[in-house]
This record gives sequence, structure tokens and C-alpha cells, in this order.
Amino acid sequence: MSKKLMLGTAQWGWTITKPKAFELLEAWMAAGERAVDVATNYPINKNPNDFRAAEQILTEFIKAHGVEKDLDITVKIGSLNNLRTPDINLSPSFIQMMGEEYLRIFQAPLKVIMFHWDNRQDQSEIMASLSALKSLNSEFGIRPGLSGIAFPEVYAAANQTLGLEFDIQLKHNILQTDLDRYMAFQGEKHRIWAYGINAGGIKLDEQYSETSTFLNRGGNPENAHSIVQSIQAKLPQWNLAFVRPPVKTMNHIGLIYALLEPSITGVVLGLSSIFQLKETLEYRKNIETYDYLDVKKQLDKLKNP
Repeated sequence: MSKKLMLGTAQWGWTITKPKAFELLEAWMAAGERAVDVATNYPINKNPNDFRAAEQILTEFIKAHGVEKDLDITVKIGSLNNLRTPDINLSPSFIQMMGEEYLRIFQAPLKVIMFHWDNRQDQSEIMASLSALKSLNSEFGIRPGLSGIAFPEVYAAANQTLGLEFDIQLKHNILQTDLDRYMAFQGEKHRIWAYGINAGGIKLDEQYSETSTFLNRGGNPENAHSIVQSIQAKLPQWNLAFVRPPVKTMNHIGLIYALLEPSITGVVLGLSSIFQLKETLEYRKNIETYDYLDVKKQLDKLKNP
């Protein structure tokens, strides 16, 4: 079965301009894709003037192109700024207010509302927040979601009486995976979405421009050097199988590692160019058509030697 893809917007209004974001969305929809992910605090570039900028770009696109019914939108709420601080508001009244606001903004395409970052451990507070999500689900059919939760086990305990079925976004790449932290939510009723599959923008050739996403996000090439070298050493072996397209880029690695993970439903993509978009869609077809399980198994060994 084909794994799902979702277009991420974390760089919109920062390294990706509005015209470029429009181009990406047009190409995304032309390819038959519909899922888009946005958050109130995107882009998280520490510029208060850009708070909710990604959301505004998406709203402008919808109004300009008249595609109100043609998208499936996930919105992440809770963060009170885009300064990378843990400040949140997930009170029931705030959740209800934001749900109604996003229903007004996006209308029918609004499919999921997620909590975005939560360091709380108080189960009663979390249950109150989840009860507000359940109300939005019951009244409007909006699916609840979680992303960047510090204590998933407390959420799982709070949800035992509510029985919510979540969309969950978690980081999953060859440097870091949160799958184990969310073990309590893995099952048929929950949907797991992997993000950060390229490990923040790591490049297999280890050549980074000053405008690279990896450096803009504070990445340190030295921290990834060892595993990149290990992958480079494996590439000749992986690409001996001429019956399948070769593994060439970190994007290929990230897609194989995520899409062939059984518990993952789909991937949130931080695409920055039309070329990368088309290549990603094409490589998903490759993964669905050819056998890359040997690559996935060896990546697992590199991650957990």
C-alpha cells in the first residue's frame, strides 16, 4: 500500500519566499497530492514579525486559486511565539477558540488539529486539553493530533478514557528517531507521520552553502560526519542491484528509512524546490516498485550497531 506524503511549510516565509511556496503548492497539487501541514509558529526563525507567516501564505494561495475543497490541511497549535521557546497555551478555551478560527480560515480542508509542543506532565491538565480536542472531533469531525510532546506516556494514560485516535508527527531519521517514545500510540487506530527524514538537511557530499537549510537550523556537519561516511561506504554495495534505481542522495536515504518502517503511515516533507519535489515523488514510486529492504535493514544497523 502506498505510504502517504504531506507538504511541510516550516521554512515558508523564511528560506522559502511566498512565490516559491506558491510554485511548490501548484506542483504538489498538479501531481495529485493534497495533504499540507502548517503550524501557528511557522517559520520558527526567531523573528516575531513572521509569526503565523506560513499560515498566511497558505491562506493567500487558497484564496487566489479557489481550491478551498481540494486540500487536506493539518494545523498545529499551542505555541505562543516563533522564538523556539516552550511557551504554550493549551487551555480548553484556547483550543476551542483556535479550532473555530481555523475552521473559519480553512473551512472544509481542515482535517487535523495537533498540539504543537507540550512539556506538561500533569495528567489532569492534559486530559482537559484532550477533552477540548474531542469536542472539536465530535462537533466538526476534526481529527486530533500530537507533535513534539515531551511525555507521550502521560498523554496515552490520559487518553485511556477518551479513546481518541491521533495523527502523530515525530522525528525519524538516521540520526534520531522518536518511535520508541511514542510506542504507546503505535497501532491501527493511530497514524504516525515522520518528519525531519533528511536529518535537518544533511548532505551525503557534506558540501553546504551559506543558505543551506542544515546550517540555517543550526546543524553541525561534524556531528553527522561519521554516519555520512558509513553511508558513503555502503553506496557501491547498495547500487550493485542494477534492476532498481540507485541510492544517490540523503533524500533517497530518508525516504527509504521512513517509508519502509512498518509503523509509519506517511512522511511530512520539507521540500525547498520543484526539482526536489519531483525527485521525491519519483523516488517514492521507486520504493513502491523495487525492493530496497536490504538498504533499510543496513540503515537500521548503522543507527543501532
